[in-house]
Amino acid sequence: MGKKTCWAVIIVSIIINVIMLQWTVEAFLGREYDFLFIYNIISLISAAAAIFAYFQWRKL
Repeated sequence: MGKKTCWAVIIVSIIINVIMLQWTVEAFLGREYDFLFIYNIISLISAAAAIFAYFQWRKL
């Protein structure tokens, strides 16, 4: 993975995290509790991808 690819993964995962945060708040306020778990899992996976890409970028 190159440096530009690492930055692309980091930016995309941050965008996904922002969207999941918005959807989580909307689901919580709308009392759709079954979606909260799904949105949180997606957010955690994208955060892990961002951390992995950051460490790959630092290694390069």
